[in-house]
Amino acid sequence: QLQADLEALLASGDICSKRWIWEQYDYSVRTNTIRGPGSDAAVLRIKETGSAIAMSLDGNGRYCYLSPREGARLAVAECCRNLSCVGAEPAGATNCLNFGNPERPEIMWQFIEAVEGLGEACRFFGTPITGGNVSLYNETLGEGVYPTPVVGVVGLMKMRLPTPLAFQAPGRRLVLLGGLLPGADDQLERRFGSSQFAKIVLGDLWGLPPALDMDYERRVQAAARQIVNQGLADSAHDLSDGGLAVAAAESSFGPAGIGARVEMDSADSWPAHYLLFHEAPSRILLSVEPENLRAVEGIADQHNVDSPVVGETVMGELAFRLSGKELFRVDVDPLSALWEGALERLLAG
Repeated sequence: QLQADLEALLASGDICSKRWIWEQYDYSVRTNTIRGPGSDAAVLRIKETGSAIAMSLDGNGRYCYLSPREGARLAVAECCRNLSCVGAEPAGATNCLNFGNPERPEIMWQFIEAVEGLGEACRFFGTPITGGNVSLYNETLGEGVYPTPVVGVVGLMKMRLPTPLAFQAPGRRLVLLGGLLPGADDQLERRFGSSQFAKIVLGDLWGLPPALDMDYERRVQAAARQIVNQGLADSAHDLSDGGLAVAAAESSFGPAGIGARVEMDSADSWPAHYLLFHEAPSRILLSVEPENLRAVEGIADQHNVDSPVVGETVMGELAFRLSGKELFRVDVDPLSALWEGALERLLAG
């Protein structure tokens, strides 16, 4: 069943590959695009400066529907985390605020809460809003859209090839920077109700968004930037929609067909679907050469961030184990084909 759940998530509209859309457009900016669509962050070189800029765009209407303030803060944090995966320091932000009819008190409340949440997070992560726009009255038959502040953040980095999202070679250790479920508490089930798993597999939505500790998030990002800028990671991918299982799958869909065996050990006896699909923030999946593992762990300790080893990269398959028991195992190629072709199938009806 867990394999079927992962397949359902990978084929869903929010998570599946968007290549069918972006390949129809010229996303190369005058030969300056170093990393384009399909990555955590796009990267563009700034000619003759030795510098580059990274850009990320995020927004989660489910989170903001349950808590507009917390959802907006999570969007900023995810953008900054995406930039950190390629080694960029967040520098500035923009936004597009999408809401229903503000003449209705509950919609105006959503709008105020989201704006205040954006302000809190942007001040904390040092990303001032340089501009943006607002789209209101988004309703059909009196039913408003989910409150959806979309955030774009730009970061600065030295000119170099950014660390890729995809696994690069077998035999690398998988490090989950930030920990298995940081901040997990007795509200874990309540905060699971905002996940893609709840939406797609359970067909429901409840509770609250994942809990964000902004100080811990900032330390995770700082550790990630230090690790990737020192060339200690072969790949880096943040955990967001779909949690650990989806992030491991997406990192397996590179041209080399490198998959992973993920080994989880839960002393708290959390259910397997929580460990696989919970969307707790402040987590980045790294693949690391064994000889670099000690240096990576040292940087994580320096920033007081958890960095458990959760498996290794392997050729051609994706497997998950919990406390020594195999949950499921699947070949990468058919899983990648499912993810790659899902959008066209959805559009075809």
